Amino acid sequence: MEAQTTGLPTALAEGHRQRGADMGVWFGCALPNHFGDWKAEYRMARETVALLDKNYRAYLKFTGPDRVRYLNAILTNDIKGLTDNHANISLFLNPQGHIQAEIETHALADKLVCVSYAMIRERLIAGLDKYIIMDDVTLTDRTDECGTLALEGPKAAAAILELTSVDLSGLSELESREVSLSGIDCRVVRRTPGKEPGGELLVHREHVPALWRVLLEAAKAHGGGPAGYTALNTLRLEQGVPWFGYDFGEKQIPHEAGLQESHISYTKGCYTGQEIVERVRSRGQVNRVRVSLKFDGPAAPAVNAVLSSEGKEAGYLTRAGLSPLVNSFIGMGYLRREKAAPGTILELAGNQATVIATPIEG
Repeated sequence: MEAQTTGLPTALAEGHRQRGADMGVWFGCALPNHFGDWKAEYRMARETVALLDKNYRAYLKFTGPDRVRYLNAILTNDIKGLTDNHANISLFLNPQGHIQAEIETHALADKLVCVSYAMIRERLIAGLDKYIIMDDVTLTDRTDECGTLALEGPKAAAAILELTSVDLSGLSELESREVSLSGIDCRVVRRTPGKEPGGELLVHREHVPALWRVLLEAAKAHGGGPAGYTALNTLRLEQGVPWFGYDFGEKQIPHEAGLQESHISYTKGCYTGQEIVERVRSRGQVNRVRVSLKFDGPAAPAVNAVLSSEGKEAGYLTRAGLSPLVNSFIGMGYLRREKAAPGTILELAGNQATVIATPIEG
């Protein structure tokens, strides 16, 4: 999102430069803004298939007989209920209920693999490690060994099926399979950010460039190609999908961020921060909530810009992007609960903002 070229490097950095990619920093990592025409990349993700470099992840392996009990006691979702090759998404909270990390937990035969964000890798490992006290658990940081690429769009599932023989329609969300793709061993994971299922492929870091080339050919064969984060940012805003580090983080509790249904189990028992989550749930409300917004002005509003109503501060903006679907800038932000209903009009530095419902359909 930032117009910079610093940040943790992707394993594809050299290849992206050779292809003329405009690089930026997203999730604290150096990733492509676009490959020349972000609107064309956006259309590929909407209409055919887009190839995405998702090498902003942190990968942590947990082994030992107490690994399930340990993670179940500190994450918000039900880890005990996971069966092999299945996964769910959780939050790691502090005792005050504030969000420290968003974490996917994948259950494999002899280990649990947690996937989070490289930009918080060091403090996340420190935060998780301090809870390993009497448990027989070993935490291994595998971030430097792993990489992820993804195919997304209406034709992504067909491309994945041709490449791997894995039918994504037969998998549950975040369910995975081990595959060999052109001699490259990897794990394909179903992920559905929009209406159609797509596939993420987890592979050893040294094989990321070779896998990119294979997936690129497959994407092109289906009328698609590589896409950068300018397009992806807009897509996620249209879908109403919040991003950790942008739209929620340590300033928020789960109910403010709108994650109470997707990231939390209310039947699993105790976990760090549960008391706050249950207190908010029993009261049935929070003072502010995350919303989607549409802007009337000709320029992108600034991140953290103040949203006002009747001359009084009502909230702030977290992220914005130009939406081809509505031919306007859209974004996310936080508003006082009484100002958060769709259709509410607010002021933003001489601009007008309207609360909207998502997803925005084409």
